[in-house]
Amino acid sequence: MSLTKYAHMLVAVDFSAEAETLVARAAQLRDQCAARLSLLHVVEYLPMAYSGDLVLPEGFDLEQELLDVAARQMSALGERLGVEPGDRRVEIGNTGHTILRVAEDLGVDLILVGSHGRHGLAALLGSTARSVLNGARCDVLAVRVPEV
Repeated sequence: MSLTKYAHMLVAVDFSAEAETLVARAAQLRDQCAARLSLLHVVEYLPMAYSGDLVLPEGFDLEQELLDVAARQMSALGERLGVEPGDRRVEIGNTGHTILRVAEDLGVDLILVGSHGRHGLAALLGSTARSVLNGARCDVLAVRVPEV
């Protein structure tokens, strides 16, 4: 039996401590396959009503601040993994849909996502990993990440 040798992988990162397992697995597979690795972080849309009782300074753009923080974290992760700046992306949108769109745009042959293995209601309501698995046109590897 011959295993597929992946040429271009996309790993969806959330910068949490738990995601280190996912990042390590992605780096290992990249090295084993001599593949190109692209990194993606998705900042979810923030509804205007989200602020509720939260008082923000005039002119403060929460969405832009989240994008700026994510860009700094992406830069640090990319440097640590040796991923070229052109293969590091921070996007805004629905996480599952954005991962699928970026995977299509890049023509990747493997998407790596973290999975917490939740049970009960959380499993019934779905997750990013489930939506990516159901919508992807390429292989998907859901890496179980420990919950802290």
